[in-house]
Amino acid sequence: MTYVITGKGLTIEDVVNVARHNEKVEIHPDAMERMKKCREMIEEKIAAKEIMYGITTGIGEFSEVVLTDEEVLLFQKYLIYNHAAGIGKAAPIEHIRGAMLGRINVLANGYSGNRPIIAETYVEMLNKGVTPEVCEKGSVGASGDLAPMSQLALLLMGEGRAFYKGELLPGKEALDRAGIEVPGLQARDGLAAINGSNLLTAMSAIFLYDAERFMKHAEIACAMSIEALMGNMKPYTPKLHEIRGFPGAVRCAKALSKLFKGGDLYEGKLKVKVQDAYSMRSAPQVLGATHDTLAWARSQVEIELNGVGDNPVFFTEEKLTLTGANFQGTPVCLPMDLAGAAITMVCVMSERRMNRLNHPALSIGLPPFLSKHAGLMSGLMLSQYTAGMQIVEMRILSAPASIQSIPAAADQEDFVSMGMNTALKNFQIMDNAYGVLGIEFMAAAQALDFREYNFGDGVTKAKEVIRRHVEFLDIDRPLFDDHNAMKALVKSCEILKEVEKEIGSLG
Repeated sequence: MTYVITGKGLTIEDVVNVARHNEKVEIHPDAMERMKKCREMIEEKIAAKEIMYGITTGIGEFSEVVLTDEEVLLFQKYLIYNHAAGIGKAAPIEHIRGAMLGRINVLANGYSGNRPIIAETYVEMLNKGVTPEVCEKGSVGASGDLAPMSQLALLLMGEGRAFYKGELLPGKEALDRAGIEVPGLQARDGLAAINGSNLLTAMSAIFLYDAERFMKHAEIACAMSIEALMGNMKPYTPKLHEIRGFPGAVRCAKALSKLFKGGDLYEGKLKVKVQDAYSMRSAPQVLGATHDTLAWARSQVEIELNGVGDNPVFFTEEKLTLTGANFQGTPVCLPMDLAGAAITMVCVMSERRMNRLNHPALSIGLPPFLSKHAGLMSGLMLSQYTAGMQIVEMRILSAPASIQSIPAAADQEDFVSMGMNTALKNFQIMDNAYGVLGIEFMAAAQALDFREYNFGDGVTKAKEVIRRHVEFLDIDRPLFDDHNAMKALVKSCEILKEVEKEIGSLG
């Protein structure tokens, strides 16, 4: 299957399919025509010696410096050189592939003034598996992701380095092996290739894709813990949430009810408390708020994926050039700061349920720390330590980057989004989240093994999957392998796939 790039309609699923699963891409003929027409207008303006930012002038603090004809051509090369100023290890290949796709989609709108060959070369690189080596750090998320996008654009001059068939090669060699011609850079091409928040947006799209699946796992783990703690089922009645009106809470209540269905608690066969602790009965409200947050973040990211994040932009019909700040990353990084904090909040609640499973005064008859031999052995006592440590790190990382602006470029760029910091820390948050939720899953499965009533069909299937990877803790053993196995299991989505195969989609 091939994804056709039109400049519109790009979703986070499309980004993941191309970036992670190597789906092929092509540019729609209409998009090619838009780029050609815009380029013709640019060339007319250059021939007329019109002053245009970043084409016949310098950029940033040097925007008032007018370039000579010879300097106009040289400027694009030096622009890429001096902006390829990142630091740190290479970004994951899927992040860079996502950024390339996003940039092509921007160019396909036909407002950027690039030669069409620039977009076509990026398409070839995606389809033939040439991925530029790009340092993770360096972008401040305004004027676009200039440092990483410039390192990517070095390939357009046959420079830089790139991954190809598992090897890191000089850029020209990677292109030659793949049979891709070097297009070079002419007036406007360099700035058109780099002047947008494409890397942080691609990273945000990939994060949201994974976060939405993580949230379904959070519902499954929550249901397992509530079953093990003999929870009152009334708080999960969808009708209760419909009268308040938050769509995420309604969605979560329906998912939990579906997971509980078929069990003795759901069917009212067991005596339960009148009211449970907030970490149990508030689950639809809290997990639901996170669903709603992720939905808002998705809407913002998908607007950016399909918008014209560039400067200047060229309106072909009106022969109009407008400068502005459509590269500014704040519209993405502000909701993504909240998305990261929301995942942290879900894990804080997860640990509180895990605590109740461990705590003999709160667990409704479960053995202390879920151990048959409490006292001689400590059971899952230390698993809670591990969860707690990760949560503290997540809390630190949940401080918003969007308020951390540090001015740049002699105060010409005196407010920046720091959106790359948001994108990077969100992946660290998610890495910890897999670990925290894996520990709740492990504890809930352990607790359910002590219960002798029937569980919901979804809960039963989840426990069955967990037992394929981690055995019941009969006597104490080193737990680090179990913790890592559970973390990998959550990340793999195996529990979710098997549960949804059993009971249908969770939403």
